[in-house]
Amino acid sequence: MRSAFAAALAALAAREVAGHATFQQLWHGTSCVRLPSSNSPITDVTSRNFVCNVGSRGVGGKCPVRAGGTVTVEMHQQPNDRNCRNEAIGGAHWGPVQVYLSKVADASTADGASADWFKIFSSTWAKKPGGNSGDDDYWGTRDLNACCGKMDVPIPSDLEDGDYLLRAEALALHAMPGQFYMSCYQITISGGSGTARPATVRFPGAYSNNDPGIRANIHAPLGSYQAPGPAVYAGGTTKAPGQGCTGCANTCQVGSSPSAVAPGSGSGAPSGGSQGGDPTGCAVQAYGQCGGNGYSGCTQCGEGYTCRDVSPPYYSQCQPGA
Repeated sequence: MRSAFAAALAALAAREVAGHATFQQLWHGTSCVRLPSSNSPITDVTSRNFVCNVGSRGVGGKCPVRAGGTVTVEMHQQPNDRNCRNEAIGGAHWGPVQVYLSKVADASTADGASADWFKIFSSTWAKKPGGNSGDDDYWGTRDLNACCGKMDVPIPSDLEDGDYLLRAEALALHAMPGQFYMSCYQITISGGSGTARPATVRFPGAYSNNDPGIRANIHAPLGSYQAPGPAVYAGGTTKAPGQGCTGCANTCQVGSSPSAVAPGSGSGAPSGGSQGGDPTGCAVQAYGQCGGNGYSGCTQCGEGYTCRDVSPPYYSQCQPGA
């Protein structure tokens, strides 16, 4: 069944745990997110596609993240739509939101299937007083709608420094079995204590197609709910849904601040460029953002594409042609 749910996480925001309000807003595919090719759900958890979604492959940038800080993942139903007047995820696609990390040698080339993963975040289910069914209850995806598609995810402070894949996953339980949507981010973590030794799992392998959390009937009253996968490790965060929007999920605006870092480079691309001349070597994927007011990501389009104004002065996009 094809779904109208978000094809991928639209953006990643990162902020320091203390001090200045340093935010990152990184657009679709232009920096460190591996976007899937469609918004079709994954329903077979034993599939290779369950790792980072269909057609996932490495991209040119890595998002720098401080251990002990927070990243904010963002999901929207329609590509390039971050308008808060529109429901971020329509169709009553209620279910849990969970986030995993995998320590890898190089986030831009790691395939994820040969890696070990551990869960750092989970926002699943809470009973809503007076609700008649699970459809009425609090869910991780319902919080995404309340916060314009955004959810804050604390990054544990006890991690080793280095490259990681961050896998953010949403499960929609309106159908049975449930439908999974996930994307992987390429990040580089620094400032950690390096003391974490979490138990790990593999994807595929961590979930079974018969897990009760995947086959839950949310159209009937729920007395409990157990999300699939392992427990959040000791350094991670379990969030009860229904608590409203705080932090970056409440205040971050589309726009500003540092871009991702291209592999082998020391800094992100300057803002305001168009075609050619990007000193970092990072390249924007086809139809990704490459310019516009407040944009500070990569400005060099991949081979065969040119950065063109789409909604000047707010948005420019890599489109075919010289």
